[in-house]
Amino acid sequence: EVQQKVEETEVLKMELQMLETERVRLSLVEEKLLDVLQLLQQLRDLNISKRALGKILLSTLESCRDPQPGKAQLFEVLDTLQQELAACELLHKQPMEQAQSPRSLANPLVISC
Repeated sequence: EVQQKVEETEVLKMELQMLETERVRLSLVEEKLLDVLQLLQQLRDLNISKRALGKILLSTLESCRDPQPGKAQLFEVLDTLQQELAACELLHKQPMEQAQSPRSLANPLVISC
């Protein structure tokens, strides 16, 4: 009976460890998803075209077509999408355009299209 209790305790410890591992994995996925959503929000605010966004998404899905061994496919797709979105030129042009805006508005002869 004592041996059975010890075995049950060991099984429960292993299950608890598996649950903790899954909790950490889900936490990482949640963080990556939040990063992706924030980048999408920034790109939406910059009026990225649906076509450009579609290209980014298709590029991501194409690069994740063959899952890499040892890497969870969902996390791989989210990670790749986050990298693709972060590399978007619009995000890197934004500070320059904002820096140029005040100068162009200060000169009344400059016409903005």
